Amino acid sequence: MNEAGGEKGPAAGAAGRDLIVPVILSGGTGTRLWPLSRTLYPKQFHAFAGSRSLFQETVLRFAGDGFAPPVVVCSEEHRFLVAEQLRLVDRGAMDILLEPAARNTAPAACVAALRLLDGGGSPLMLVVPSDHVIEDPGALAAAVALAAPASAAGRVVMFGVRPHAAETGYGYIRAGVPLAADAGILGVERFVEKPERSMAEAYLSEAAYLWNSGMFLVPAAAYVAELERFCPAMVEACRRALARAERDLTFVRLGAAFGESPAGSIDHTLMERTDRAAVVPVEMGWSDVGAWSTLWDLGSKDDDGNVLQGDAVVHKARNVYVRAEDHLVAVAGVSDVIVVATDDTILVSGRDNADDVQEVVKRLKAAGRQEHALHRTVHRPWGAYRGVDSGNRYQVKRIVVAPGQRLSLQMHHHRAEHWIVVEGTALVTRGDERTLLFEDQSIYIPMGTVHRLENPGKVPLHLIEVQSGSYLGEDDIVRIEDSYGRVAPPDAEGP
Repeated sequence: MNEAGGEKGPAAGAAGRDLIVPVILSGGTGTRLWPLSRTLYPKQFHAFAGSRSLFQETVLRFAGDGFAPPVVVCSEEHRFLVAEQLRLVDRGAMDILLEPAARNTAPAACVAALRLLDGGGSPLMLVVPSDHVIEDPGALAAAVALAAPASAAGRVVMFGVRPHAAETGYGYIRAGVPLAADAGILGVERFVEKPERSMAEAYLSEAAYLWNSGMFLVPAAAYVAELERFCPAMVEACRRALARAERDLTFVRLGAAFGESPAGSIDHTLMERTDRAAVVPVEMGWSDVGAWSTLWDLGSKDDDGNVLQGDAVVHKARNVYVRAEDHLVAVAGVSDVIVVATDDTILVSGRDNADDVQEVVKRLKAAGRQEHALHRTVHRPWGAYRGVDSGNRYQVKRIVVAPGQRLSLQMHHHRAEHWIVVEGTALVTRGDERTLLFEDQSIYIPMGTVHRLENPGKVPLHLIEVQSGSYLGEDDIVRIEDSYGRVAPPDAEGP
């Protein structure tokens, strides 16, 4: 058995102290929040309601007494975003499990549960999405503490939110009678998945109906046992994926068998079928931030109901949401619209047309365009790069390398590169030479030459890269050595 699968899981100590283990699911792409949310930089890594991202707020929400470090489950392509965002808030993870394919929330929570069970014991898992807003985390913490005894006894406890609007995009729970031994914890009569408008309006007048927040508290062993009752093929695939897992830097790369698991949400696969379900109602200022209209709901409004973020000016506008990421946006004479401007796209939409935004993303993808997946600034484990200009046989980029980081040792078949240092210090490997460059100095990398760029300094390195040649695609790279365990060359991930 390999290193990651054969060793005892790192949760043994946490389980021994009876700490609750947050399991943070970070596999979504948030297409209804395009153009800010994109495949390679989705909504959980953006800041929508403050200075920290939704992912960082989720991590910090469960960083107090009673909680172990989290287990994060994310996609392969987001691994370095997760690691960097954890670093920025000075938090570590018990494990970062990398999914080779997206299979929805039930398998993601299953591999986390199996990993925790490898450490001995059966700690309580608090399974939470990484992309929700919770305005009163103290209320959630109190609800988790209330639910813990029932969950430890084998209940799968959900957290329900009192509806304040006839939302058709949320799942609903009809709560049952109180459980005799657990004050404040209710049984579950049934689930309703995204009802029609008329039904959602009717639910507002019935106190028994709650929004399903998508958060669950359950012992790791109980989750696996219940899943084996209803979908044994899912558990079997997850066991094989964990048995074939490999340690990669700070990550655990799951085996390919994970992609063979049936796909399914926790709601459909388990909660709608188990007889162990319970729900705790909690008022916590919850939102799943599922669409731009939700951010209008959450935002601070002017006298005309407008929510403005960034460099935005409105005139004779009512109930509009404007987000200007890069330049001035002016909106006049309209109402009930969303305007989102990034450095490479502009979205104009009706305020309640979230599904139409998803359709735009589908059309971009079908047309082979990159705007559905990439921002103009592309993040890499060593820093980031941004396209500045391009034309026939040339391309200009601005590159930022974080202190102490370095790009792959690599070469290109079809292009040469010219680097000019703007700020900081660069250590350049070019063939057998190693050269230290300072501000305003430059170096030329001929086509076919093995090279590497490093930042040996204490401040970020900023440089301009001018590429020239017959082919300038990101897949023209032969990666000889890489500090981040990225796929062997050739690949299309870039430098």
